[in-house]
Amino acid sequence: MSEAAPCDGELSRLAELHGVATSYSPSPDRTVAASAIAVIAALGALGVDASGPEAVRTALADRERDLAERLLPPTVVHWTGAGEIALGLPAGTRLELRTEDGETRDDVRDLPLGVHLLTATAPDGRTARTHLVVAPDRLPTPATRSYGLLVQLYSLLSRRSWGMGDLGDLADLADWAARTAGAGFVQVNPLHAAVPGAPTDPSPYRPSSRRFPDPVHLRLESVPEYTAVDSFAERAERLRSAVLDKGALIDRDAVWELKREALETVAAAALTPARQAEYDAFLAEQGEALEDHATWYALAEKYGSDWHRWPQALQDPRSPETARARAGLGDRVAFHSRLAWLTDTQLIAAQHTARDAGMPVGIVHDLAVGVHPQGADAWAQRDVFAAGMSVGAPPDAFNARGQDWGLPPWRPDRLAASGHAPFRRLLRALFRYAGALRIDHVMGLFRLWWVPEGRPPTEGTYVRYDAEAMLALLALEAGRAGAVVIGEDLGTVEPGVRETLQRRGVLGTSVLWFERDWEGDGRPLLPDRWRADCLATATTHDLPPTAARLTGEHVELRDRLGLLTRPLEVERAEAAADTAEWLALLTRLGLLAASDAGDEEAEIRAVHRFLLRTPARMIGVWLPDTVGDRRPQNLPGTWDQYPNWRLPIADAEGRPVTLEELTGSARARALLEVLQGRTGP
Repeated sequence: MSEAAPCDGELSRLAELHGVATSYSPSPDRTVAASAIAVIAALGALGVDASGPEAVRTALADRERDLAERLLPPTVVHWTGAGEIALGLPAGTRLELRTEDGETRDDVRDLPLGVHLLTATAPDGRTARTHLVVAPDRLPTPATRSYGLLVQLYSLLSRRSWGMGDLGDLADLADWAARTAGAGFVQVNPLHAAVPGAPTDPSPYRPSSRRFPDPVHLRLESVPEYTAVDSFAERAERLRSAVLDKGALIDRDAVWELKREALETVAAAALTPARQAEYDAFLAEQGEALEDHATWYALAEKYGSDWHRWPQALQDPRSPETARARAGLGDRVAFHSRLAWLTDTQLIAAQHTARDAGMPVGIVHDLAVGVHPQGADAWAQRDVFAAGMSVGAPPDAFNARGQDWGLPPWRPDRLAASGHAPFRRLLRALFRYAGALRIDHVMGLFRLWWVPEGRPPTEGTYVRYDAEAMLALLALEAGRAGAVVIGEDLGTVEPGVRETLQRRGVLGTSVLWFERDWEGDGRPLLPDRWRADCLATATTHDLPPTAARLTGEHVELRDRLGLLTRPLEVERAEAAADTAEWLALLTRLGLLAASDAGDEEAEIRAVHRFLLRTPARMIGVWLPDTVGDRRPQNLPGTWDQYPNWRLPIADAEGRPVTLEELTGSARARALLEVLQGRTGP
C-alpha cells in the first residue's frame, strides 16, 4: 500500500479505535480520504506502531483485546442532571471512591461536584481506576445582556505605558468603560508568557506557556517594591514616544529588556511580612507547575530558548541533572517565580477594578489553541504532547493548501489517563482572574488537525479528543469561578459541535459580515434570526476594521502585499457588492438614514445598531473601530510583509491614539452612546 493512498480496512479499523480519522469533509457534500502516511504518523505519535501490515494486525489485536477486557474508560463523566451514574459494570463489582476532598466512599450516589478517583474490582479479579468527573449540566451564562470592548492590550498605550499597553492601562480602560460608557466587559488578547528571544515571536497565539502570564504586561509603578529611577523613566519615555509620536512599531523586545532590568531591582527588594505571606501562599498553591515554569526560563537564559538544543539530560524536566541545574540556578528560578506572582496579582487587581466599577462580567481573557514547541509548557509537559506533530487546519474553500500553525498537540490518550489534569490546571489558573474566557478554535475540544513534521498541511488528519470530559471540566471550573465561556467557532465546524456547545452553555462567536443565510438565498441574515447564545461583533483581530471594510481599503492592502488570488478589479467589485448589500439592509431596517449614506461614522454606528437588534447575549465593539482605525492587528497569510501584532491603535489618518485621547474622543463617545443603556436584561 502506498503511503499516499487511502487507508485499507485493518489500518482504518486501528485508526478508528484510537480516534484517528481516515477521512474528513471540507463541505457537507464532499468527503476526502486521509493519506495513509498521515494516519500512520498520527498513530505513531500516540505510541501505536502501524509501520507495516504485520505491525497493524498486532496493534489492532492488542487494542481490541484491551477494549474488550477493560472495566471502565480512563475518564467517566457524570452531568448532575442525568440521574444516577450508570457505569455498566458486572454484577458484584466492588467500588471504592476517593473524592476530590479526600473522602472515601463505597458507592457513587449523591456525589459532590469535582474530579474523583474511582476504583472498580470485578468478581473475576479485573480492576480499573478511573477519574470520575461530576459536573453541572451547563456553564454559567451572563446575568444580563451587555456590550463590551475588544482590544489587543499591547496596542493600547497610555502616557504612562512603557512602550506598549500594560495591565494598568487595562484596569484604567475597564474602569472608564464601565463608569462612563456602561460597558459590561473588556476582552483582551492572550496574555500568556512568551518565548524569550531576539526577536521574540510577537504573536500572542504562540506562547511559551498558557498556564502563566507574561510579566511584560506589568505596570511597574503599581508594584509596591518598585522604586522609580530616572534612567528607567527616561528610557520608558523614549520607547513610548517612538510609538506615539514618531510612528515606530511596538518593540516588545525593547520593552521587556527595560522592564526586566527594573524587575531585577524589584526582586532584590525585601517583601513586607504581609506580602511575603501572600507570595508564599502563591508558591504553595502553584507548586511543581510554577517551579517547572521558572526553571525553564532560568535554563533558557543560560542555554537559549529552544530546549531541544539544551544538553540532553536537561531536556527532561524530571532528570537528576535538571534538579541539580535548578538548584544551581536558584536565584534565577526565584526571580521568574516572583515575576509570575507579580503578574498574577495585577491581573486579579484588573478584574477587581472592572467588577468594582460595575461590570457584570469584567475582563474576558483569551486562551490560545496551543503553545510554542520550544517553550516552557512543551518542555514541562513533554510526555503529554505528541512528538513530531503540529496542529493546523485542512484545505478548505478559503485556503487550498491548508494551514500548519506550528503548535504541538496534546495526546488525547495521555490526557485521558491523567483525568485531563493539564487541561484542568490550565483552566483553574486562568479563572483566577477571568470574568469570562474566550477559547480560540473551540472546535479543538472535539478534534484537531494533526500535521506530521516535514509534511504539508494537506497530508494531515483529524485526531479526536474526549470532548465530553473536556466540556465537563470546563463546566466544573467555570461554575466554580462564576465565569462565562465564549467559544471562537468561526469557519468550518463539524456537524453537531455548535449544538453540543450551546447545550452546555458555551457561547459562540458571530461576526456580522459572515452571518448570511448560507442554506437559503445567501443574503445577510436578519437580526432576529441570529443565535442568542453568542458574542456578536463587527470584526476581530484577524479581520479588517469596520472602516477599512466599508471603504474597501482592506482589498487594497492585500493587493499591495501580493495576497490576492484573483484580479484586483474582481476583488474590489465583490467586496463593494458585499458591503452595499449590508448597508442596504441597514437602511431598510431604519438603522441608517438615507442621508447618511457615505458617512463612515454613521455607517459604523448603524452596524452596531444592527448588532443590538440581534438577540446576542454579548455584543463586542472592536476598540480601534471607535476611532476609525483602518489597519488590522493581524493579517493572516503574512509574516514579515506586514507588522502583525505590533501596531498601536490609530485614528482614521493612521496617527496613534493614546488611552487618554480615546476616552476623550467625540467619535468614540458617539459610537458607545449607541450601545450604552441598550444592553440590559
